[in-house]
Amino acid sequence: MLQAKSPDIDLRAGMEAGLRFATLVTPTGGFADLRWRDIETWRPSDGFLWIHLERDDPVAQTWLRERSGIDPLVALALVAEESRPRVQDVDDGLMVVLRGVNVADDPMEAELVPIHVWMEPFRCVSLRDKDHQLSALRDIRLLHMNKRGPRTAGFLMAVIAEKVVDHLGVVIEGIETEVSELEDRVVAGVAIDSDYRIDIARARRRAIELRRSLGPQRDALYKLEHDDAPWLEVDAKRRLREVTDRLVRDIEDLDELRDRATVLHEDLSAQISERIAKTSNRLTSVAAMLLPPTLITGLLGTNIGGIPGAQSDNAFAILCGLLVALVPVNWVVLKLLKWL
Repeated sequence: MLQAKSPDIDLRAGMEAGLRFATLVTPTGGFADLRWRDIETWRPSDGFLWIHLERDDPVAQTWLRERSGIDPLVALALVAEESRPRVQDVDDGLMVVLRGVNVADDPMEAELVPIHVWMEPFRCVSLRDKDHQLSALRDIRLLHMNKRGPRTAGFLMAVIAEKVVDHLGVVIEGIETEVSELEDRVVAGVAIDSDYRIDIARARRRAIELRRSLGPQRDALYKLEHDDAPWLEVDAKRRLREVTDRLVRDIEDLDELRDRATVLHEDLSAQISERIAKTSNRLTSVAAMLLPPTLITGLLGTNIGGIPGAQSDNAFAILCGLLVALVPVNWVVLKLLKWL
């Protein structure tokens, strides 16, 4: 039997090509970090083994196809580019594809990371792309290093699903905060003077993208929850049911955020249109008040015989006074007509 080693408190991973980490849960309940050479000699009697690989690494792909003992079609599906969430039964094992979140400082920049999982009674093989990080798996890894965390296939599957949904919730909360701040600015009227339409469109687009991904994930978790795999304990299924319910609430929150962002965009567009209309009305009013003086000056500028005052030295001053007097008269007339 393999001997347990003390966990690496520095959370080192990726020390060997294609292998992020491998954790053995010994029959006595301990945790051991393994390397490729230990994985090659592992037997189910040694305990439950969790292997986390880099999906796009040639070493990991070769091990999956040739030395893992996994059905070739399953191995091919595990390394495929397809990342749509789904659950597939294969004998007494399950192939599960989920999408987790690599949490970033800006929730708008958080990326969805696919995780491919092959789960059987005494072994779990999970894969993610080399250039991606997955905070959910990192949390479980920390639990194992602290001699805690899931010790069976069913509970590991439930905890993976739970952590994935937990980190989705963090991103959704970030989007909701962003939308709420934008709502306050639009209501206060300060959004008109700044180009907040880009921020509103980005929040709406992010909510739509997440909603599109979480729909299939909800279906996959529902199927996983009702699967009859013997290693899925009753408590694990109960935990999966809670995860599914939480994901449904997250989807409803995303629908609400999408609608709020849409209404917010419409409100901002209405405010901008109203401001444009007011500006146009002011310009129209100014043009209306200046129309009579403009008509008079146009007539006097025809440069033909008979123009009154052409021989008078005071004609220009009289004309200027007349034009100035016409402006308030026009204003009063327009007010009475309710055109202003």
